[in-house]
Amino acid sequence: MIANPNPPAADIAAEPGAVRRQVRRRRGDRCEDGLDAIAAEVPVSLIYNDAPFAVMMATPADLEDFARGFSLSEAIVADPAELRIEAVAHGLDGAQLRLRIPEPRAQALAHRRRSLEGRSGCGVCGSESVDAVLRTPPQVGAGAAIAGAALARALRELRAQQPLNALTGATHAAAWAGHDGRVALVREDVGRHNALDKLIGALAAAGVDPSQGFAVVTSRASYEMAMKAAQAGIPLLAAMSAPTALAIALADSARLTLIGFARDDGYAVYTHPRRLLDDARADADATGTPP
Repeated sequence: MIANPNPPAADIAAEPGAVRRQVRRRRGDRCEDGLDAIAAEVPVSLIYNDAPFAVMMATPADLEDFARGFSLSEAIVADPAELRIEAVAHGLDGAQLRLRIPEPRAQALAHRRRSLEGRSGCGVCGSESVDAVLRTPPQVGAGAAIAGAALARALRELRAQQPLNALTGATHAAAWAGHDGRVALVREDVGRHNALDKLIGALAAAGVDPSQGFAVVTSRASYEMAMKAAQAGIPLLAAMSAPTALAIALADSARLTLIGFARDDGYAVYTHPRRLLDDARADADATGTPP
């Protein structure tokens, strides 16, 4: 039997999106019982104009951001103003988001309806056609070039702004930073796609232009992560792990700068490297002298 995904309020950990569960720990010859903070994962139903569209497994925090970001990154709407969040309901069987979009958008959505099951690790599970998965994203704008030092700063700040992962060790994160690398927004979720959707939704809610900075994610750069970034108009996506071949191909066609293996000691630029300046070029641009 699956445990109640929404335990009583007294059982909720201090950080939203976490719960407390009993655990027995062994350290060498010692065993002890106690409570552990666990990342919550529940079914989240997305219902557009009273018609169910998808059920995604997600961490039940920042769900309004999730609804906005999912709707934008999946091209269900083209502008945040086209989406109205009518209700967010939590129950024993998960969470339900009731959303309202213009009728022409709803009619288009009916033609690409997903089956009502998703996975936290895969945002395209359940899609009913290849076209629904391999759609062509818009090309991203030029965006400003950033220095390698700005990327390094964003990585450092992201590590310090993941309270849910610090508590549970079980979540991914997506961050948006300005051109100087200062992280302005972070969202976490058990699913890497969900974390990026939540970030995109948070940017929309805050009225931030995604083209005026870049995104950093703690996961690999899959095809759909590149798709979501391009769809949202983010010009540069840096992943701490590796990209896939299809993600590189999509990023190249969408003019998205895709970075993998973004670590303290370096990174790998797979597409459109013009947006990432090495430190010598950045210094030259600042002083007007050649590197």
